[in-house]
Amino acid sequence: MFCRCAEGNAIANAGKARFSSCSVARTPRPIAASSSSGPLQESSVPSVDAPPTSRIDDRKVVLGWNETTYSRYHHIWLRDHCRCPECFHPITKQRLVNTFEIPVDIKPTRVESKPEGLEVQWPSSPPHVSLYPWSWLRYNSYDPPMARPPSTEKILWGSKILQAPPTVTYEEAMADDSRGLFKWLSNVDKFGFCFVSGVPATPEATEELSRRIGFIRETQYGTFWDFTSNLAKGDTAYTTLALGAHTDTTYFTDPCGLQLFHLLEHTGGTGGATLLVDGFYVASILKELHPEAYELLSTVPVPTHAAGEPEALYTPSTRQTPVLKHEDGELVQVRWNNDDRSVLRHLKPDQVEPWYNAIRVWHKLLSSPDSEYWVQLSPGTAVVVDNHRVLHGRSAFDGKRRMCGAYIGVDEYRSKLAVLSERFAPDPITQDTAATASVNGRSVWHPAL
Repeated sequence: MFCRCAEGNAIANAGKARFSSCSVARTPRPIAASSSSGPLQESSVPSVDAPPTSRIDDRKVVLGWNETTYSRYHHIWLRDHCRCPECFHPITKQRLVNTFEIPVDIKPTRVESKPEGLEVQWPSSPPHVSLYPWSWLRYNSYDPPMARPPSTEKILWGSKILQAPPTVTYEEAMADDSRGLFKWLSNVDKFGFCFVSGVPATPEATEELSRRIGFIRETQYGTFWDFTSNLAKGDTAYTTLALGAHTDTTYFTDPCGLQLFHLLEHTGGTGGATLLVDGFYVASILKELHPEAYELLSTVPVPTHAAGEPEALYTPSTRQTPVLKHEDGELVQVRWNNDDRSVLRHLKPDQVEPWYNAIRVWHKLLSSPDSEYWVQLSPGTAVVVDNHRVLHGRSAFDGKRRMCGAYIGVDEYRSKLAVLSERFAPDPITQDTAATASVNGRSVWHPAL
């Protein structure tokens, strides 16, 4: 428990209640728009047993989900999002409508609420008719916006994850039906990591396992790497030194998404235990106990570099590199490797001491026994970590320790997971429209489109 880091029992107990060593980050799952200025909450989701009412006003089409809840859609927005075969290619899933030929003052000639969706007739010769599914309209409501359900539920964890770490078998991951692959990647999505047991202790089998997810991302360390502590590359990973909790490739504009490790052998020595830390879990504690430090680590850019190879000198091409990256207020990435940090020349004078205090607290929480999950890997067990969430490290060792693995881009990983989710856990819109609007197995109304 992180009470060891708390400032007083009251705060510690509050922290225990909210963020246990295996707590779940839960988000309400509203599914419709509200007439108020804020997102609609689950208790006020309108019934859609009967089609919503619809009417045309001067610039928008107004839908009434019930007597008090409305959504409004601009005429030009609706016309621009027609998904008929003339306006949207059903196979390539690319737009065909010429947005720039749509009159700026376009206005429907008729709207009709049908059981399957909103039918809109547009002024043209011959008349153009569009049909928008109700589930799609609810999901994409912007006036007012609705709170969309999270794609998955993130499970935050601490050291107690050792009692039941997420694991799949090699046979599951490699099975032709891809159900085991979906289980594997879903675990990574929820927990930020997942073990694979029963992997043949060869680089060939490990590389094949890596490519089940997607293309291997080549870096200055090669494509698929197979290394020992011989300093063949200019990085401390190629030594016997201990490595504190860190994320990899912080010096890239786009840090690598997934990292797969497999210990092939360790002979003639001891040590080399693997360390995993859930950065999202630690960040949640930091936010609750030290909000000012959390704010600094969320806003101050941290310069980094990779300069150990004579033919490579990497620095990010963006200054949007805080330790904690957010999108729309949600934490989406941890970027932290103190060893790769460059000169801090962009700090304001009054930020210097507070920032150093903030990373001191961050380090203390990262290295807390409550946060650290130590595991001694053995040949036959691979582990995949989400490099945007889970930090990793190792203890010092001696003897010959041979490790292999690969990086997979975050886009390739997300693409594979999205495709498998379509098959094994389709979203409500896909379920609602699959029978009538799918070509090549994907609905033209898919939420990602």
